[in-house]
Amino acid sequence: MKGQEPINMNNEHIPEGTTGGRKIEHVRLCLTEDVAGQGITTGFEHYRFRHKALPELNFDDITLSTSFLGRSLRTPLLISSMTGGSAATGGINARLAEAAQERGWSLGVGSVRAAVERPELAATFRVRDRAPDVPVIANLGAVQLSYGFGVDDCRRAVEIAGADWLVLHLNGLQEVFQPEGNTGFGSLLPKVERLCRSLDVPVGIKEVGWGIDGETAVRLYSAGAAFIDVAGAGGTSWSQVEKFRSADPVKRRAAEAFADWGIPTADCIADVRAASPEGALIGSGGLRSGVDAAKALALGADLAGFGRNLLGPAVESTEALEAALAQTELELRTAMFGIGVSSVAELRGTPRLVRI
Repeated sequence: MKGQEPINMNNEHIPEGTTGGRKIEHVRLCLTEDVAGQGITTGFEHYRFRHKALPELNFDDITLSTSFLGRSLRTPLLISSMTGGSAATGGINARLAEAAQERGWSLGVGSVRAAVERPELAATFRVRDRAPDVPVIANLGAVQLSYGFGVDDCRRAVEIAGADWLVLHLNGLQEVFQPEGNTGFGSLLPKVERLCRSLDVPVGIKEVGWGIDGETAVRLYSAGAAFIDVAGAGGTSWSQVEKFRSADPVKRRAAEAFADWGIPTADCIADVRAASPEGALIGSGGLRSGVDAAKALALGADLAGFGRNLLGPAVESTEALEAALAQTELELRTAMFGIGVSSVAELRGTPRLVRI
């Protein structure tokens, strides 16, 4: 595999104010500033597995294979949507795609809006040639449906990424604090429903770090969402990210009041699963280890997603990224061994996860 040199995030000359330039800035801030939520956690620390000293299975017999939306998968693990839209961030996507293919992880790309608006950026989202066998998820901001984006634009985003599925992200608080923010979220659900009913690939909905509760998930499933990614609180806070970008002192100070905003990821997963026992569900938001992934799956998620935790290794080298994925898989399999389950199906809903 290629790409052992660190990706230089300082060699970009995209004009200020473009979507592509904003994505570079987002990546730099996530790598260099403290953009995690403050005073809030994922909630996974409130759960613990009851160790099983006699697991009655061989470690080598544990399998991570599963299925999602009718696709057979080698692992229940997802590289969450992060970036794209410039040469450097396109390089990150290339590395993520190669690693996803090598390890059998599903792969999300960042918002493809930049490439829909500026076709010269499309190559930074084209990951299918590097990840021919794993599910790829294209990504757009749901609010763009209120600003002229239609079915054809969404179809174009899917085509650019060579995606199997599309996810629409909900990021209202980020848009408030973002200098270029779009806050027209009024009457958005009917627009989402029209897209879900019209697009020829499954459409899911995700948050970006403040979480989706059970009641909202039911409304989204009813509107035709094929899956929900809760993207709960406890990881990156995008109000904190935008605080660092803003030149407006009022917005910078106001963003601080939302550092602890959101629903912890563990609470989101449990709430959505209770409200919709059969809905396809991704648990993401601040996951840092395979043990976190095991807890997310045990709480009812079908896939566990990792975002900023993988960004540093992805920028460093392909080797570092692959090592991070391998470590996560080992931690997940070891957690399964520690409670005596040999499959993801057995892990999901296990009574050996207890709230403490």
